[in-house]
Parts: sequence; structure tokens; C-alpha cells
Amino acid sequence: MNAFVKRIPRSSTSASNHSNGTPERPAKRVKVQQSSTAAPDDRDGSPITEDEDHEDDSPRKGSAANGGELKARPTSPEPDPDQGKTPFESSLPPIKTEQDAIEEYEAFRASQQSEEPETAASRLENRNWVRGRSSIYVDAFNLALETVIEDESDLFDENEMAVFDAWKALDYEAQYLYVRLFLRKTAAWHRSDRLGYYSDILDPDAAIASLQETRKLPCGENEDPCPSGQPIIPLQVWSLTGSFTFANSSEDTIDTVQEALSLLSLDELKTLAKEAKVKGGNKAQIQKALCLMSTQQVSLMSVGLRRSNTTDSTGLVDSPNEQSDFNTPEEGTPVPEEKRGARFLDKVLGIAGPCIRLSPLVFKLFERVHLMFYRSTEWTEKSLTTIILSKISKRNFPEYIVCRSTNIFLSRHSLLEFEQAMRMEFEIDKILESGPPGEEGFRKVLALFGDIEQRWGELLQEEQLKEDSVYDTGEGCYLRRFSAGHAFTRIAHKAAYVHGRLHRHAEEHSLLSRLLEQRLFHLARRGAWYQRKALLEENYMADLDVEHAGGTDPEQRKKHWRRIAVMTCEQALEDNDCHLIYHYDLQKRLVKLEKKLRIPKRLQHDFGHVRLQSPEEHTVSGIQVKRDDSGPGKSGRGPSTKTIWLDEHEDGEECSVEEMCLSHYRTEGWKGYHAEGGIIRTLFAYLFYDILFLYLPNVFQTAYQTCPLDLHTDAFYPARASEINHRLVEIANGGAASILRAVDSAHRERRTCVVGLNWDFALEDLVELVDCFRGEALAAICRVMAQEYRQRGGGIPDLVLWRTEPRPEVMFAEVKSANDRLSDTQRLWIHVLTGAGVRVALTAAVAKEVREG
Repeated sequence: MNAFVKRIPRSSTSASNHSNGTPERPAKRVKVQQSSTAAPDDRDGSPITEDEDHEDDSPRKGSAANGGELKARPTSPEPDPDQGKTPFESSLPPIKTEQDAIEEYEAFRASQQSEEPETAASRLENRNWVRGRSSIYVDAFNLALETVIEDESDLFDENEMAVFDAWKALDYEAQYLYVRLFLRKTAAWHRSDRLGYYSDILDPDAAIASLQETRKLPCGENEDPCPSGQPIIPLQVWSLTGSFTFANSSEDTIDTVQEALSLLSLDELKTLAKEAKVKGGNKAQIQKALCLMSTQQVSLMSVGLRRSNTTDSTGLVDSPNEQSDFNTPEEGTPVPEEKRGARFLDKVLGIAGPCIRLSPLVFKLFERVHLMFYRSTEWTEKSLTTIILSKISKRNFPEYIVCRSTNIFLSRHSLLEFEQAMRMEFEIDKILESGPPGEEGFRKVLALFGDIEQRWGELLQEEQLKEDSVYDTGEGCYLRRFSAGHAFTRIAHKAAYVHGRLHRHAEEHSLLSRLLEQRLFHLARRGAWYQRKALLEENYMADLDVEHAGGTDPEQRKKHWRRIAVMTCEQALEDNDCHLIYHYDLQKRLVKLEKKLRIPKRLQHDFGHVRLQSPEEHTVSGIQVKRDDSGPGKSGRGPSTKTIWLDEHEDGEECSVEEMCLSHYRTEGWKGYHAEGGIIRTLFAYLFYDILFLYLPNVFQTAYQTCPLDLHTDAFYPARASEINHRLVEIANGGAASILRAVDSAHRERRTCVVGLNWDFALEDLVELVDCFRGEALAAICRVMAQEYRQRGGGIPDLVLWRTEPRPEVMFAEVKSANDRLSDTQRLWIHVLTGAGVRVALTAAVAKEVREG
């Protein structure tokens, strides 16, 4: 699941003073915490197809701009909370936490009564809530529901509309409790005496009873219609039939000891385990031991425990003569296994007390509502977070014209199929991303793909027909993201990865060929698919295709498949949808294959005209600190590769290798940031702010977007070619600084949430930086970002440096320590930058001294 955006602390950086004489070492600035307001550019979080000829050099993530000029991170873990505030901000009450902010804000607004009739939309717009009568949570939930019902009610059946009517009839406290549980962990039980919310819910028991009340539905089982003659995969059964409840009761629903034990706290489990004479080192071990005991003991009910409503202990029976809450047989009397388990289950439920869980079917229905409201192509558990944070000014969104299409989903069936596809993809992501999946996990992925493989092919044909006859130019690129075919293609991509991991190379090759035959979904992955296909053809297919490739002669088979690999590389290099970032590897493989095939020199490909330019090579010496207790790396499966250095040029404190190199460049008169692309994305957001939020049909479906829907597709540039080219000319002519100042003046106070834009960069630094760029160079970089925003998200050098003396110039530096090498994305960015006339340095960090930490 996605992590959600937190409020970014403002930077206190300011421009340093410059003298007109010999450039001096710039003054050290106050350091602020590393942060980024950038939303994830694209969450194709599937495993990268491995190329066994070279290591996986995925672009490094996450290092956004840091507020200090040359000091990327603070030494203190607790920066001054007032740092960077305006005088007006300092006069306001401090916001302690997000929850405290919501409660204090609503308490403040509760005193402001309005005599005009109010609706959920008006309360959200005016932020006018009265505690116990209205809430931002309930209003946000109802706004989403009302919007979807108003625009797309035809996508719900009669029973689902009856659920919505029943929801509207609930009183405020029941709605408030439901929404708060909706925002918490899904499918989880909550102990009623620990729910809280007493300031908003005066009678929790009544609210719980209202949610658990059984309500009748108007008709029996509805059969979801599908287009006539259209073969479909069986949709999961989420239908509401007969009756429903908004929430389940533990007494009626929990029927296993294991599920009941999960409700108990660690202290309660320890007390129960002590009385039951079982042992366990942690919560999971105790639960396992108690589950095992519940089926093996002759009479477990000899443990005298009475029901307790306390939150800290289980309440033991004080005297052996005291009557237990349960009728226990005399010690030693045999008890049937089923009865023993039921009695122990009742005992555990008695300790936990009444519990509540949202009904899964109604929960899925409301998830579907928010899927439709947000037009989300990624499944999240907290779909209301965005609107809540927006309306309490945690996030301020740009102003643009919302064009909400009501025909994204042409039928109820297409909506349900899309929802099921998203859930299937999420299930596969959980398998692949929750630790090593093992052979069993891989086979489960392939089984899920097998269920949808035929339907995937049918959807490809349907979408191709739409592309040829329905969609305007470029429109289908982002509308197709709301098709089940989009998710199914991602599942196919992940299935190809799994085939490779299981060494099923023939099946992997076949699936990669099918992926490359279609040109509708995930065009940005075509280069990776070509790369992997060529690798298989060069190294594996000759051993797998004995019957059709040269017979029994292994050398003839190898030649046959190497020729096919050459054709694959040539097709990739001629494919306009194969991104430039993959050309370097494909060219290397093609030259290698031609040499192996002994193709005459005059007929071999010559890529000298596109040879990547080499960066300058710099060496920086420093003092490295080594420790034995290094923590785990980003993957969590091995030690961290990050090195620790001392900043000799400042106060000798510990720092990262990038900070150490920054400090060295500072002594030479450079200013800069350790940004890893954050500053380029920020400049692009500044310079193209109005173009990003230009009105186009369908690209702004809600009022809570940080970018248009097509930014990460090939449709963004051609749909705005005239405006983008005009802006590039303006930048080339030296107009970047004035654009920066205008956008900053309009939006910095609100810290408008825009994709890629990090408000921690000081305006003075950004203006000085663009003034040090040649206009043509900055325009060339912006053109690449406009044409290929998603693909260019990684690989930008670590450091961006600039200086005004002896002449204005900019330099990018990629910091590498021992055994590091450039990835293909980094090589391509070096090529782009050097081709635009910008200096690029490959900075090698060398330890002149190693100290034990």
C-alpha cells in the first residue's frame, strides 16, 4: 500500500551575499531536514526484469532537496519547529500532530455557528463544523458518495442504491464511527471499549448497535449483466443479497481461536498463557501455543478466568471456590474436541469483550465509490486522506478546471472488471513485495495470470478497436488506465518476471513477444522487454528449441537464435516507443552479436555518432568512518552500502559521502544541493506550472490532483506542443528567472502541492541557478522532461552546483565510491547534459584515512 504525504517543513535557507572580488568560500547555511513534496511519479512497482549480463542499476530514489546550501542534512534529529516560519505563522497556535490539528481546528470552528442551510459540500468549502453534529471526516466521505451517485448512479444495482439510502438514514454518530473505522486498518476487529472518539460520539454503544443492525434489501441476488456475446472471466462475488449490516459483531462472526486471540493485548496473552501453562517469547508464539493447547488439553477450562472489561489484565478468579463465568467440567473429565475449542473461544471472547468490524461486502462497495470518485489506478486503504488533508490546509492543490467524465466506465461490468483487476494486481504485488516469495509464491502468481490470460488478449483487441475508431489523438493514452487491460498487462509483465525466476525461459520469451506485439499499454516498458527478449535469444533459446532451430547441431542453433537476437535489437532501436535510455544497452548487445556472428565489418552497425560523452573525472579525499554495527540496506536483506565520512571543512561532524564532496566543492567557490533530480523536477514545475494545469478534456477528474492524468504518458507533449515550444523559446531567451519569481509569488505561501515541486528550495537559490545556466541548455533539459517525464525521473547526477565567479556556470556531479559504476539512466542524463553544454563531473570519493567508529 502506498505511504501518504506528510507535511513538509519549510526551509529557512536564504541567499548568501556575494562580493565582487575574488570568490570566497560561501557562508554555511542553516541545515534543514531532507524532505520532498513530490508525489510518486509512477507506481509501476513491479520487479525489474533482470539482465544477467549486467547488474540491475535502478535509479536511486528519495533524496530530495535539502535546505542547507551545501549541507544536505541536519545533525540534530529535532530541528527548531519555528525555523522558517513567517511572523504570521509564528502568531498561530503550534500544530502538534495531524490528529491534534484536526481536533483543535474543529473545536475552534464549533463555536462559529451559521444560520444558513448547510450541506456536506458547503461545510467542506467553508470548513464549518460543529462537534457532535458534523465532521470533516463524514463530510468528505459524503461528498465522494454524493458526487458519484449524481454522476454515475447507473453503475450501481438496486441493492447497492438501497445501501446508500440506508447510509443517509444513519445518524451522525453512527456515520462518524463508520468513517473513522473505514480510515483504519481494513478487515480488522476493534474492541468496542477501546475505540475512543468520546468527544464526538456521546453514546458509542448506540452507534455500534446502529451499524450492526440487520437491514433488509429490496431484491434477491442481482446478476451483473455483461455485453452480449462477450466472454468474461468470472467476477468475484461481492453481491449484496437478502440483508446486510454496516458492521459485524464478534459474537456472531468470530469462530476460530486464532482470530479471537489476535484481539488480546500482549499483557492479556501473557496472563492467559501463564494460567494455561504454555510458553512463548512474543505475541505470535504465545498465540500459536494457545491455539495448539486448545485442541490438545483434556480440560482447558480448569483455568479459572472471568470476563474482564479492563484494558490491562484478564481478571483472574481470586479463589478456587469462586464460580467461573464458564461451566467447567471436573478436572480429568474427557471433553469432546469441538466443545473444548468452543469453550476456549468463548473464554477468549469474554476477555476481549464486544468487538466490531466493518462488513466486508459494504466496505468493498464504499471502496468502489472512492475508486470512482478519485479515478485512482492504484489501490489504497485510505482514500479519504487526500481530501481531508486538503480541506484542513495540510495540502493545498492547484486551481484548474475540473472536467469530470461520466463515461470513463461504459458499463457496470467494465467497472467491476476493472475493480477486480486492480485487486488481483494488488494481491500479486503483496506476494512479490512481502519478502522472498519462494517457488510457491511464484506459482501462485502464474496461476493468477492463467486465470486472466485469455481475457487479457480479448481486451487488447477491444482497446485497439477503440484506438482506431473512437479516441482522439492521444486521448486513449490515459483513458486506457481505467481499463482492466491496463492492470492485466502489468500482471503479464510480472508473470514474465516470474517465468524468468523459475528458469522457464521459453514461456518467458513467448510472453515477452506478446507484450511487444501490443502498443497500447505500458509503452515505457517496451525497451526493457526488448532487452530481456534479446538476452534470452542470445543465451537460452538455442538449448530450448531443438526441433525448429538447426536440428541437433548446437552451433547452428546458436547462430539461428543470435540472428533473431540481432533482429530484436534492430527492431528495438527502430521502435519510436523504445525509450532512448535503453538504446545504449541494445547497441552494446547488437555490436557483440555481430562480432559473434562474424558479420563483415562493412555490414556491421557503427554507433560512433551516438557515442555517449564522458564526464570529467574528479577525485575528493576525505576521512571515512567504519562501524561494525551498520544497519540493513534499503532492501532490508543485507548491510547498508552507505558510507560515513567526516566533514573536515566545517565542524568535523559525520556526514554522507555526498555531503563530504559538497563541502569540498564549497571550498572552491561552488554553491549547491544534494538533490538527485529533485531540483530539476522543481525547476520544471516552476517553469511549466501554467502549462501543467492548462485545461484539456478528461485530464483533471478531481479537484485534488497534483498533475494532469496524462503527464506520465506519451500524450502530454503532443497535446500541448504549441504552448510547450513557446515556453522553451522564452526560457532559451533568458526568461526563466521572471517565470520563477511570478510562480513563487503566487504559490509559496500556500505551498501548493505540485508534482515534483519542493518548496524547501529557496527562491534566491533557484533564480541564481537558472541565471547561471545558458538559456539554450536549460531549455534542452526542460524539453527532455516535457517529452519523457516518467522515464527521466531517475539517473540525474547527485549534486547540482553553480557559481557566479569568475563567470556564471553550472556543473552536475555524480558521486561514486569504490566499486560503483554508472547505470544506463545515469549515462543517458550525462549525455543529455553534456550535449546541452553543461559540465558534468564523475566524482570519486577516496579515503585518505579510515577511522573506527
